[in-house]
Amino acid sequence: MTSNVPPIKRYRREEDKDEADESDDSNYTPYVPVKERKKQQLFKLGRLVQLSNEAANIGKSSSENEHDSDMNQEEMGRKYNISLFDQHTELKKIAENKKISEVEKQLKEEEKILESVAEKKALMGVAELAKGIQYEEPIKTSWKPPRYVLDKPPYVHDAIRHKLKILAEGENIPPPLKTFKDMKFPKPILLGLDRRGIKKPTPIQVQGIPTILSGRDLIGIAFTGSGKTLVFVLPAIMFSLEQEVRLPFVANEGPYALIICPSRELAKQTHDIVRYYCGHLQQSGLPEIRSALAIGGTPINETMAVINHGCHILTATPGRLMDMLDKKMINLSICRYLCMDEADRMIDMGFEEDIRTIFSYFKGQRQTLLFSATMPKKIQNFAKSALVKPITINVGRAGAASMNVAQDIEYVKQEAKMVALLECLKKTAPPVLMFAEKKQDVDQIHEYLLMKGVEAVAIHGGKDQEERSKGVEQFRNQEKDVLVASDVASKGLDFPDVQHVINYDMPDDIENYVHRIGRTGRSGTKGLATTFVNKATDHFVLLDLKYLLIEAKQKVPQFLAELCSETEKNPELADGCTYCGGLGHRITDCPKLEATRKEQAANMRKPDFLSNADY
Repeated sequence: MTSNVPPIKRYRREEDKDEADESDDSNYTPYVPVKERKKQQLFKLGRLVQLSNEAANIGKSSSENEHDSDMNQEEMGRKYNISLFDQHTELKKIAENKKISEVEKQLKEEEKILESVAEKKALMGVAELAKGIQYEEPIKTSWKPPRYVLDKPPYVHDAIRHKLKILAEGENIPPPLKTFKDMKFPKPILLGLDRRGIKKPTPIQVQGIPTILSGRDLIGIAFTGSGKTLVFVLPAIMFSLEQEVRLPFVANEGPYALIICPSRELAKQTHDIVRYYCGHLQQSGLPEIRSALAIGGTPINETMAVINHGCHILTATPGRLMDMLDKKMINLSICRYLCMDEADRMIDMGFEEDIRTIFSYFKGQRQTLLFSATMPKKIQNFAKSALVKPITINVGRAGAASMNVAQDIEYVKQEAKMVALLECLKKTAPPVLMFAEKKQDVDQIHEYLLMKGVEAVAIHGGKDQEERSKGVEQFRNQEKDVLVASDVASKGLDFPDVQHVINYDMPDDIENYVHRIGRTGRSGTKGLATTFVNKATDHFVLLDLKYLLIEAKQKVPQFLAELCSETEKNPELADGCTYCGGLGHRITDCPKLEATRKEQAANMRKPDFLSNADY
């Protein structure tokens, strides 16, 4: 019997499905895409968990993030049977990568700031820039190192530099010479050195003098009291002597060598050193090397008297030199030797435009030398625009304090400073050098010491040049026991017998502090520096001071040790500020840069009344 129920219609898709079910195998493993497998592997290693936690916990407190991360990590470890050691290693890598990225971000930000404040104009003469003149090769000289030195392999010279802690950078660096005799100085110069008690060259002289005698441009950086002055004075005398022997100088000719100093006192001291060694040459029967001094506050007739007879070496300050060049009293047509002592300080003091103008008076290529104890990268990079294949010689870190000076930091209230000065004077025998920031403080300290019966003399920028020169000479000749001064006496001045430097107040700039304390502990002797600080002292300066003491392996007072900076949080950033050289801060927090920007902004806002046609 047949049924009348119509058959159920089956579609092709259902048939295919039924056939697939019949052929199902219990051992079948489903296909997992490569992307999914990598995702599972990352999850197992813990990276995906960490990243997802960081993305999900944005806005949470750090304590909540750490708690959630630890919980997920523990769950992940139990689920996938990962050891605690492997978990710890993986998390440590993540933390290090994150830390490195933060440091890289900080360094990139600092590079942008440094580029924004870098000088756009080259330190070259206007005529050279206009004509597109660019010197490719350094000046050639007739001087050559001794043959036996040249025959030594390069690794011997490198060993000498390493032993003396000399860092030299540049192309074809001349070999270091360990004796003045090897530098081929004549006997009168050697006799003059011996009479000054100078038996062998210091590290900066070992490498610096051969470099200059070879005709190379130079950036010389060495701590205060290391003998930088002789590095550029002796070659200047030798080059001038060579020129005089070949063709004697006639009236109104010269100078051949120009030395520029930031302060009158430093210029006069350098001039005296030049005259000392030139005098020894003349006494031995060699031709006279005439040197002149051009500084403000002194009669210009004395300078012109030397120039009218023909001048070989001129030592000057930027202001007086600019005035004489502008009035055509001197010319630099045959000048081929230019040295800027304390070069960074001159640029910081606002002489940069004057220096650029001075460069425009040169008529040909010159050998350019820059020297200082503190020269941040910003100044080095800027100055290199004026140099031809320069060699940078660095003895110690730029801006580091002399290791021969014991630094004593005392917390003294403002009203107790005067009394504390008398106590400090008992630490050592005279002579003692005192520094203060303000001129009025210098005068007050001077009057107070005179009232207490102390033989003291004072100098600062507000006094006339005759009084300043007389005060320095009285102190140098030990007619006075104490010299009270502003920062005009902090840069480059040499007082060999000073045993104690007292800072009545901490300078606003750590570079000034380094220059101040460098007036003692010179030429290998030991010295003491006492500095008064209190709550009025800037926080960033105290941080710089703290790390300067640590670098010099000095005792750090408790109130300084408690201060903390970004350097301690990130040891990778321990090289300090690239703008001012301070160790306690970075360029992003540099107070000196901030002050410079504020000054520039203030100058931009000032109306230029003189430009109005009605005036």
